[in-house]
Amino acid sequence: MAKIVKVIEVMSQSSSSWEEATQNVVSEAAKTLRNIRSVYVKEFTAEVENDRVTNYRVNAKITFEMER
Repeated sequence: MAKIVKVIEVMSQSSSSWEEATQNVVSEAAKTLRNIRSVYVKEFTAEVENDRVTNYRVNAKITFEMER
């Protein structure tokens, strides 16, 4: 039987990097979702204060396998 997957869109941020923001997305989603298969970063943005980047933000899609 074919596997069924679901995709949700989530956002996260980090004061360090886009990579850490992406890991935060996966770590937080894993607290309530099982069988995460992939993360697709749809958009990168950053918050700037006093000419410096203060927060890195990602808008990501997480794909996970549905359970039966």
